[in-house]
Amino acid sequence: MVALDVGMPAPGFCLPDKDNTEICLNTFSGRWLVVYFYPKDNTPGCTTEAKSFNEELEAFSHLNAEIIGISADSCQSHAKFAGTHGLKIILLSDESHTVIEKYEAWQPKKILGRELLGIVRTTYLIGPDGHIREVWSPVKVTGHVEIVKKRLEELQASSE
Repeated sequence: MVALDVGMPAPGFCLPDKDNTEICLNTFSGRWLVVYFYPKDNTPGCTTEAKSFNEELEAFSHLNAEIIGISADSCQSHAKFAGTHGLKIILLSDESHTVIEKYEAWQPKKILGRELLGIVRTTYLIGPDGHIREVWSPVKVTGHVEIVKKRLEELQASSE
C-alpha cells in the first residue's frame, strides 16, 4: 500500500455526523478542507483540539475552508461532545475505522508500556481539487490550529 502524501488525491468517504446525517468528502469539492483524526471525545487533548478548531471556525471560513473531525466514537457521543463544548465544527463517526485506516491514522501506539492499535492524532489539509496539500502526523495539540491556518494561508497566497 502506498502511503498517503502531499499531491495525492484524498481518499473519498461518506460518514455520519453527530445528527446521523451522512456527510461525504465530495460535498466539499471546490473548497479547502481540514480533516483531523482524533482518539476520543471528551478527553483532555481531544477537547482542547476541537475547541481550538471551533474558536477559529470563522477564520477558516473566510479562507474558504471547512473543518471536519473524525474519530471512532458514535454519533451519539459526538452529539454529546458538541453539545457540552458548543462545537460547530463537523464531527464524523467512523466506528468501523474504515476511513481512519484509509487516512493512515490507525496505527500502533504505546500505551502504558504496551503496544496497541489506536488513532494517532493526524491532520490533512485537502485542496479545492481534492488533493492532499499537507499532512501532520503525529500532531501536538498546542499551537496546531495556528500552524494549519498559517499553512493554508501560504498555500492560498502561492496559488494566486
